[in-house]
Amino acid sequence: MRRLWIALLGLTLATPALADTPWKLIATYPHDATAFTEGLFVHDGALYESTGLEGQSEIRKVRLKDGKVIQRRVLEPRYFGEGIVNWGDRIISLTWRHGQGFVWNLRAFSPVGRFRYDGEGWGMTQDGRSLIMSDGTAQLRFLDPVKLTEQRRITVTWNGRAVERLNELEYVRGEIWANIWYETKIARIDPATGAVIDWIDIGALRKAAGVRDTEAVANGIAYDAAKDRIFVTGKNWPKLFEIRVGK
Repeated sequence: MRRLWIALLGLTLATPALADTPWKLIATYPHDATAFTEGLFVHDGALYESTGLEGQSEIRKVRLKDGKVIQRRVLEPRYFGEGIVNWGDRIISLTWRHGQGFVWNLRAFSPVGRFRYDGEGWGMTQDGRSLIMSDGTAQLRFLDPVKLTEQRRITVTWNGRAVERLNELEYVRGEIWANIWYETKIARIDPATGAVIDWIDIGALRKAAGVRDTEAVANGIAYDAAKDRIFVTGKNWPKLFEIRVGK
């Protein structure tokens, strides 16, 4: 599992000791505590979520007000589900170590296609022009949303140092936001340069979620552009939080 992987590498993230981007808690919603959250986005007022672990990976449509799963697609047991993103009438999803991506119909969750990629699949988002994918390193890949082929990459840095373990992604107000695996800080990334603009520390929300397992990390960012709402959660968190940032 990833816990062993991180222990062997002995990686740590040099996040700043400076003041982080301020935020305010707006609302708290129920979240399925069995969901090992790997991907999250909002579409037409509903949450879409992907969960991980072999034999437990799903793509879900979730009702925000009570956290009820109203639609689901179960992945084949061999796959460890990872990030998801919407593009038009489709959902694109990743798997962790199989190099296998899937395309699903947004409404029916029926399979539409498959695609391949090198390395691992972690998080996904989109900026209206390209899909953006993380792979557990400091790099973000930009993919053609139709051909699903790589267009370019950027390396994410903070004060000139590479920021590793980029995980779940979301495109928020012209920035790429990224969870950092095993950290409670979200990186706000300039999509042109890869430079981290600032950090959002949601450690207080992990505490409020009441989780203690080391694998129950902060992971899951969703931006509702229509209502300018931001949601965050984590793996096996029983709560999903709406926050206001920078206002």
